[in-house]
Amino acid sequence: MTHNIYLYIFVAAAVSCLIRTLPLTLIRGKIENPFIRSFLYYVPYVTLAVMTFPAIITAPQVPIAGIIALIAGVIAAWRGLNMMGIAALCCAVVFICETIANI
Repeated sequence: MTHNIYLYIFVAAAVSCLIRTLPLTLIRGKIENPFIRSFLYYVPYVTLAVMTFPAIITAPQVPIAGIIALIAGVIAAWRGLNMMGIAALCCAVVFICETIANI
């Protein structure tokens, strides 16, 4: 059984290494296509959003509290509030919503 674990670790490391090194070795010149450049520009933001949004909704005890905090955070960001203020506002919104729900 332990022999298979080492094989799994090796395969995972090899795949991870190939995913990171193949683009560096195959694409040598500057990427001129505007569609591919814009796609690659937004990949980190999309990845962060995909990991963050489900956690926003599922982390509170009451899922609607997460949704309300998300809406409040988007509105606060749209109005120019800094990140620390948005985080504090969203925490306060979740706290208030869960307190009201538990009464």
